[in-house]
Amino acid sequence: MAIVLGPNQYGKAENRLVTVSRNGSVHTIKDLTVSTSLRGDLSDTHLTGDNTKVLATDTQKNTVYAFAKEAPVGEIEDFALRLGRHFVGTQEAISGARILIDEHAWERIDGHDHAFSQGSNEKRTTAVTIEGSQAWVVSGVRDLVVLKSTGSEFHGYPKDPYTTLKETNDRILATSVTARWRYAGTDVDWAKSFTEIRSVMLKTFADKHSLSLQQTLYAMGEAVLNARPEVAEVRLSMPNKHHFLVDLSAFGLENDNEVFYAADRPYGLIEGSILRDDAPDAGQAWSTLPAF
Repeated sequence: MAIVLGPNQYGKAENRLVTVSRNGSVHTIKDLTVSTSLRGDLSDTHLTGDNTKVLATDTQKNTVYAFAKEAPVGEIEDFALRLGRHFVGTQEAISGARILIDEHAWERIDGHDHAFSQGSNEKRTTAVTIEGSQAWVVSGVRDLVVLKSTGSEFHGYPKDPYTTLKETNDRILATSVTARWRYAGTDVDWAKSFTEIRSVMLKTFADKHSLSLQQTLYAMGEAVLNARPEVAEVRLSMPNKHHFLVDLSAFGLENDNEVFYAADRPYGLIEGSILRDDAPDAGQAWSTLPAF
């Protein structure tokens, strides 16, 4: 029996980077979490401790900050592509790089040029993979919390001896959307694409009369693909943030779909992918990313 080294990578995780662009008194904030991972001819460091091919993770961290100073960060996809191509292009032993970036949104406070507020945990994301001369971009959004107070039903499901859930023709539907979409190429207006994809998903969630969260998930992904030709595939993970009707009968009160208990766990977790039947091969786009 032989023991061999399998797939491996290394890097610097969760570098916190904040930049301030100053245009006179008007400032713009970029608040990012950047993770770098490199892979390639790295067997020596694992097998013998020879580090001659290992670009230190501290150097990777410093590169992130230096690149943020040398040129504007811009869109997170462009910044990730710059970093990934730099590592692969300057390190002979490195054949591939994965750059993950979360962007933490800040909104300018009305009437102020340099004061900001952070109203939610929503994050814009990107995952850029460089393998030799090829590049794949998977962007998305995480922790996008949405709720509709009507327009959602759930019924017709199998019943067995353990079923206690009651069917409903009118319920609260709430979820925290994690969406990732794979681009067919890299010649994309990233900011416009992100804004319009997010808008399409929100509109579809609001407009679609839902018979299940699965139906809503598919409708959201389908709407993105119909509206945005640059997108080849959409993957969605949507926990069902359950709202249960409170029984007020003990108090002589009738609860006409007005008072709910919001449960944080356990929760139903609905996940799926929607893609074009002629979508280009995903290549390395999803490697080392969660399935959804």
